[in-house]
Amino acid sequence: MLVIFAGLPGTGKTTLAHELARRLGAVYLRIDRIERALAESYLKIHPAEDAGYQVGYVLAEDNLRLGRTVIADSVNPIALTRDAWLRAAARAGRAGIEVEVICSDPAEHRRRVEERRSDIAGLKPPDWRAVVGRDYRPWERDRIVIDTAGRSVEQSLDELLGRLPSPAAD
Repeated sequence: MLVIFAGLPGTGKTTLAHELARRLGAVYLRIDRIERALAESYLKIHPAEDAGYQVGYVLAEDNLRLGRTVIADSVNPIALTRDAWLRAAARAGRAGIEVEVICSDPAEHRRRVEERRSDIAGLKPPDWRAVVGRDYRPWERDRIVIDTAGRSVEQSLDELLGRLPSPAAD
């Protein structure tokens, strides 16, 4: 299956996606890393626009065809990107499961954004103003929503694992 994460920076999306990939032994694709690699490439592709997502879709599809579970980690802010992940899963004949990670407590969310440090060399995380001003469109279909406000990573991950289909069911 392809587990497609989405959510604003600072919600806990990357932490959950990374831990889920570790737990499941899944392929982990992080669009921030792909975009950073494109920026550091000979071509110096920056901003990456849709290039990072396009690479992610292809890598996801290839790994799904190999029978691997894939975790896709990105802000995934609009229907265009959300639909493209689902098409990649469909082309590979696999399920696409959408997970939106939110932090419903604005004060906690802001604290996380202001205190976080990037784990990607050369990538500066957005500040609070950039996060709240981001074009992040509402969803128009069902998805799994995980609210990380006031919860540990373990609690959020346990909830997510309980709501995901078994990889064997894929």
